[in-house]
Amino acid sequence: MTTENTAITPLDAVTFGEAMAMFVADHPGDLADAEQFTKRIAGAELNVAIGLARLGLKVGWASRVGNDSFGRYTLHQLEKEKINSGQVTVDEHYPTGFQLKDKRLDGTDPTVEYFRKGSAASHLSPADFNPDYFGAARHLHLSGVAAALSQSSLALARHAAKEMRRMGKTISFDPNLRPVLWPSEAAMVEALNELAFQADWVLPGLKEGQILTGKQTPEEIADFYLSRGVKAVVIKLGADGAWFKSADGEQATVPACLVENVVDTVGAGDGFAVGVISALLEGLPLRRAVGRGNKIGSLAVQAVGDSEGLPTRAALGE
Repeated sequence: MTTENTAITPLDAVTFGEAMAMFVADHPGDLADAEQFTKRIAGAELNVAIGLARLGLKVGWASRVGNDSFGRYTLHQLEKEKINSGQVTVDEHYPTGFQLKDKRLDGTDPTVEYFRKGSAASHLSPADFNPDYFGAARHLHLSGVAAALSQSSLALARHAAKEMRRMGKTISFDPNLRPVLWPSEAAMVEALNELAFQADWVLPGLKEGQILTGKQTPEEIADFYLSRGVKAVVIKLGADGAWFKSADGEQATVPACLVENVVDTVGAGDGFAVGVISALLEGLPLRRAVGRGNKIGSLAVQAVGDSEGLPTRAALGE
């Protein structure tokens, strides 16, 4: 069954994917020794939806959750963040996934253990594409995480990209590589590039771009996608900021924002996507969009949790 929030209203952006309950250890150390955790929400595409909604955009998120406490928790978080949940199905047969994450004090990537196999969201399929709901949005955000969940979820990503492109909507794509979820690197590369070629804006990290294209430099990676019809490629360079190139030839490096205390690196790329997408949807120049991406990414790593550091419009200070 679907949630009661089924009214189809105009949306600025729509995305889909898996939400998981996330338990973050309260104290540093081996997860095996952790006895106290704080519950939060996680999911790459949901992080982007939350970030866009906090900036005042009207956002829809489509998915499947189990008929369980984690599923109810997800729906409560959607309501709290003012995200349209009209295309979220409560699945009576499969559970909501969850994950455990350790706490780090040195700014390194935390260890995350996932419990998602056979989850409700892994059963997403083209049947979950409601053309009226998705078509009410002017923009679709796709991520490689949702595409990696299952063959049926990948089919949904392909279908959504094709239909939204046919309807004249803009599309952004963040590769968000999860090699462990794919049968092989070759399968991952082929599937994700197919989605990238449907997008207007492609947002890989440098290492991701190298894996997906076989190219080494940011410009070579960008040209690989631009030659296939992508309008802009923005490449995340970590501490060096980000580099972009557009179809009209504009290119530049945008410096990173200095962060003195990195608390949690997970979600930085999603925060970056929030900044770029929101700015471009507002009609701002690409350089400013990349600068906003850097800023929100820097804020994301200064808070525990995947989305807790994503700012409101007032906190963004623009």
